Amino acid sequence: MKDDYIKRINTIFLFIDENLDQELNLETIAKVGFYSPFHLHRIFKAITNETLNEYITRKRIEKTASILLHKPETTVTTLSLQYGFNSNSSFTRTFKKFYGLSPTAFRKSNPNKYSKISTIESKNGQEKETFEQYICNINNHQNWIKMKAKTEIKEMPQLHLAFITQIGHIGMEKTYDKLIKWATPKGLLQNENLKIVTIYHDSFKITEPEKVRMSACISLNQKVEVSGEIGLTTIEKGKCIVGHFEIALNEFEKSWISLFIWMNENGYKKADRNPYEIYYNNFNEHPEKLSIVDLCIPIE
Repeated sequence: MKDDYIKRINTIFLFIDENLDQELNLETIAKVGFYSPFHLHRIFKAITNETLNEYITRKRIEKTASILLHKPETTVTTLSLQYGFNSNSSFTRTFKKFYGLSPTAFRKSNPNKYSKISTIESKNGQEKETFEQYICNINNHQNWIKMKAKTEIKEMPQLHLAFITQIGHIGMEKTYDKLIKWATPKGLLQNENLKIVTIYHDSFKITEPEKVRMSACISLNQKVEVSGEIGLTTIEKGKCIVGHFEIALNEFEKSWISLFIWMNENGYKKADRNPYEIYYNNFNEHPEKLSIVDLCIPIE
């Protein structure tokens, strides 16, 4: 029964992601998941630890934060109207509840730094970093990319995937164990072109780690029936910045930040598609416990 709940909630997650700029009410979303409004309200809170309205508001604010970071030409007024706020003041009040800054101040305090808000603002609201420190930080990440990555622009192929949703950064290894356990008796791991993939539906730089939604995936070369918490999804063919790394688990964050800085410094813009990782080994079997991985940022 729980697996069926999760499958229907996955459908709702996707619907919300694709309609953040539309009116989203309990009745409409309940129909998408084949729930009564009463049951959806209860089940959604049990699975996500947020009410439906809290989740939608957070996703809208995080979407606007991402646009503020990546599309400086978009005005605050445009974002306010596009994402369902009655006025600029209403949008600003809600935004400040999440980030402690107005949308305008958020944009100004994050000029291509791609780092967490907590590292930028001190308790009294003053910036911690001087311009020289910022340049040093940029140089540090650029050197990291040069030392650790082969970076290129590639047309990445379409990938058909089976997935399980993971909410929060803790527990991903268990989620993959569950996916592999499901796939093994079906012979899906015998695919010679098998890819293990993590899709990030949220960004750690704008979403709290325990609320980041990810999909643990394996690629498919055949049609397969799924049920319960196993879902099907597709990464569409498209142009990506691809950084090929051999890194320890505690170096993933720095590698992602460095790749986003490389993107900005080289004049590319992130497309409105989700970043993802493709793994080429089991880090537990590596003599130095390193992951061989491609970090992929879809670009326009």
